[in-house]
Amino acid sequence: MEVLKRVIQEFNKYHGSEAQAKIVKAEGDEVIIEFDGSFCKTCGLYDYFEDIKWEAMNFGLNIEPVEVLESEEEFERGRYLVKYKLKSEQSSQ
Repeated sequence: MEVLKRVIQEFNKYHGSEAQAKIVKAEGDEVIIEFDGSFCKTCGLYDYFEDIKWEAMNFGLNIEPVEVLESEEEFERGRYLVKYKLKSEQSSQ
């Protein structure tokens, strides 16, 4: 869980002006992350969800987005709950 918190911190560091992520729930091999923000309109929305996966790889964590559970869109703002699956950690050997 500590590694995942660091992943979220890094994501927010680089994407914070457009989207903030936070862990809502972590249980077993499932994690639910909330994304909230204005999001870049020229970027693909799902790219933000994938960026968590790529950032996690830098920390040796294998996580995959599997489902958007909720989405709320208002004028120039959005909020999304995304379920991720944690896979067995990558071996460094």
